[in-house]
Amino acid sequence: MRAVLVAAMLAAAACTTAPAPQNAQEATAQDACGAARFAHLIGTPAAQIDRSTLPPRTRIITPDMMITQDFSAERLNITVGADGRVGSLRCF
Repeated sequence: MRAVLVAAMLAAAACTTAPAPQNAQEATAQDACGAARFAHLIGTPAAQIDRSTLPPRTRIITPDMMITQDFSAERLNITVGADGRVGSLRCF
């Protein structure tokens, strides 16, 4: 019974989302790289991205690519799936 309860709690925890920003300043800090401006790229083929429109230091990360682990909140990271399409945009 305990194992079922623990499994249910873990499943519920996996479905939670990050808390919404409390104010505009916190929201800006979470999007320091300007990812929201490029949300239209999600689902498009990475080969069609016009890199000249991206902010400096932007990384386009493919599935087999090695990247550094240094954190920079101002750096836009575009993650590409195995299908060659943009899957997510994150600041790190």
